[in-house]
Amino acid sequence: MRKKVALSWSGGKDSCLALDVLIKKGYEVACLLTTVPQEISRTFGHGEKTELIQLQAKSLSIPAEFIFCTFENYSEHFVSDLKKIKGTYGITGIAFGDLYLDGHREWGEKTAAEAGLDAEYPLWMEEKDSLKALKTFVESDYKAKVIRVSEEVLDDSWLGKELDHDFVSKIEDQPVCPMGESGEYHTFVYDGPLFSASIQLDSPEVIQLETTKKLEFGEFSLVEKNKNVIDGNAQVTK
Repeated sequence: MRKKVALSWSGGKDSCLALDVLIKKGYEVACLLTTVPQEISRTFGHGEKTELIQLQAKSLSIPAEFIFCTFENYSEHFVSDLKKIKGTYGITGIAFGDLYLDGHREWGEKTAAEAGLDAEYPLWMEEKDSLKALKTFVESDYKAKVIRVSEEVLDDSWLGKELDHDFVSKIEDQPVCPMGESGEYHTFVYDGPLFSASIQLDSPEVIQLETTKKLEFGEFSLVEKNKNVIDGNAQVTK
């Protein structure tokens, strides 16, 4: 019997790579699970608009589920909603895209156990293998842009960069984890093998979010592979 799981989903390269690995291993990913702090009304991990997560979910043909939480009661809300999602979808586990941070894994395993679920970590590796993981993503044919950077380590010239071989060579020279595992940078995946349509991102603007800078897209559309716009907040064209 195929394992049926929910996938913790940020919209970035790690969660997308985790999805790809899970599918190839024969898992059924029942839903994409994204936390949204009520205080900021954006995704917790990347500060992304929920509309963009919904476009990813539509293109991937996997339902998106949002957990609305507060910073003070994050874990409590997560477990409570996870139990409901377990009943709705009949999942037996929840998968996370974490790579090597033990504290993140400990939290995920504890949270999953409290909801009566197994915790899955399809990308788990040693820190030294993070560059190899980035190269794996770049060679996977998924398309992603840098949409947020920590000002302490990367300036806003990195915003909008495509994750490609040139990016790999440049990030190697920076004093950061190549995969940005500690939040040095975040990405948004807009196309790839599992996507039925590409997400077109337009009207970019750099905005300030606490100690990070974010690339905000004023217009975005779901575009079929033949370039017909089928959804989004941009004007639909044929």
